[in-house]
Amino acid sequence: MNQSIHEIIRDAENNYIFGTTKLGNYVDFQMHDTIEKIAAYYYSKHTSGDKDSLGRDKPFFNIVVAATNIWYRATDIDRKDVNISATKSSGIVLSFLGTVLLQNWMRKARFGVYLNQWGRILAQYGSAVSKFVETDGELLCSVIPWNRIICDPVDFNALPMIEKIYKTPAQLRKIKEYDQTVVESLISATTTRKTLQGQTKDLKSDFIELFEVHGELPVALLKKEPKDEDWKEYRQQVHVVSYVQNKSGEYDDFTLYKGKEKKNPYMLHHLIEEDGRTLAIGAIEYLFDAQWMQNHSIKNMKDTLDLASKLIFQTADPVFAGRNVLSAIETGDILIHKENLPLTQINNSKADIVAFQNFSNQWKVLAQEITSTPDALRGNTLPSGTPYSLGAYLGQQANSLFEVMTENKGLAIEDMLREFIIPHLKTKMDTKDEVAAILQDHDIQKIDAIYIPKEAIRRYNSQAKEMVLNGQMPPVFNQAEIENQVRSELSPLGNQRFFTPEDITWNEALKNLEWEAEVNITNENKDKQAALTTLSTILQSIASNPAILQDPNAKLIFNKILNTVGNVSPIELSMAGNKPTPAVVGDGAIIK
Repeated sequence: MNQSIHEIIRDAENNYIFGTTKLGNYVDFQMHDTIEKIAAYYYSKHTSGDKDSLGRDKPFFNIVVAATNIWYRATDIDRKDVNISATKSSGIVLSFLGTVLLQNWMRKARFGVYLNQWGRILAQYGSAVSKFVETDGELLCSVIPWNRIICDPVDFNALPMIEKIYKTPAQLRKIKEYDQTVVESLISATTTRKTLQGQTKDLKSDFIELFEVHGELPVALLKKEPKDEDWKEYRQQVHVVSYVQNKSGEYDDFTLYKGKEKKNPYMLHHLIEEDGRTLAIGAIEYLFDAQWMQNHSIKNMKDTLDLASKLIFQTADPVFAGRNVLSAIETGDILIHKENLPLTQINNSKADIVAFQNFSNQWKVLAQEITSTPDALRGNTLPSGTPYSLGAYLGQQANSLFEVMTENKGLAIEDMLREFIIPHLKTKMDTKDEVAAILQDHDIQKIDAIYIPKEAIRRYNSQAKEMVLNGQMPPVFNQAEIENQVRSELSPLGNQRFFTPEDITWNEALKNLEWEAEVNITNENKDKQAALTTLSTILQSIASNPAILQDPNAKLIFNKILNTVGNVSPIELSMAGNKPTPAVVGDGAIIK
């Protein structure tokens, strides 16, 4: 049966909310419930309510936020970790300039903010959906919250991607691409923002719920009068629609926009992909049971302490019925009771709280093991007598899992660059605009080693040419002197450099960027203290015996140590130590 886009959305939403996926004979997966539970635990909310059956408050002893923060921190990737590396020697300068342009775009597009949001969602849910849209000539990157997504729980690309968005009437009227006649009709049937279960999100009635659909859909959905064969032909499309249920229970459908598109703007990424699930497992889902048992243990302790804090008396004398020792008795009062019917205190002293604490600690330890977040990573003080080397070893072993996650994030960013970002950059490079870049020390040395000698030659040739045309004899070319002049002009810039393609556009200068370069993302979790200790020891050894590096065996070991530490490359040191010998040329020479 052929369905309209609105019917497709309603069926997809119903299946997503109430459907269950079988991952095995004993494993059922409900993606929507899992997402809602993750959000509840992150914000310290019980899924069964904040009070028990007797109306008492239920504490929430949150252990998931700490694990999430560690995952977020341990897998962090910054803008500076993203660069373009050459695949051949002839592309070194090309890749360097490509990195400069890429870093310039990331700074303007606030790509660092996107990376932080993306990393946060990945730590919480294990997976994140990114959206790349070009608006007014600029590429916008955003992370779509999971509670606004309707998709297939098994295969992300199996069904059209549906995103819930909310706009005010004023915002809808400003979007020129929308059919304004339909917009006005929809505004008259305004609804409040609601969750997937239909609960009102806020008290603002001026937000209108829209559904943005992207995917391979029948061509018939784009036509007013489709033919039978149009339902068999599929094409990538985008639809922005809405619907409102009227008093009779039927739906009034609205289509604000529909059309073809080149590619799906969404990308799904995982820290560690899970088979048979669109949503991977993040730090919070791993701790579902541990969080539940923590809350259970804390609730038991709270109830026990609440009971132990009460003063309870008993007697068979009816004279004391309905009286309270705190309000009906004052200090010094003499109580008279019937014979053999004394007023006695009930022994309601606290039970064995230590047993509850031990039970709770067992789940804490399990939570740390499951999420690879031992005390060494949490910054907690290790038990007395624990060797420093053992703590460092435990932290290193825990970081090994995060290195895998970081590598997966790096591969995901490579996909983003190849699929969306680099193609967008190539459309923006038909200019000669000057680009500023903040470079690392070794990059400064590399670019200055290329630029300064050539700039010195260019300046001398320009001066010599002008003097020859004026009938004067050019002075002797003193490369060292002119290079020092250029270097002194660059010194105030610090680590900042400015680049321009001069007579050609960036597009012509970097026409082979996409297929002659590869993306290299590196961000390993390093023990900075250990690295500094190693480098300090090496420096002291060299200072005491500079000739040690003349021994080939010692130099080989030295390079191996530097490569293992990873903070300084032997090549960087060789670049810093090797400076070209300045040339001195006789009168009247033109340097090439």
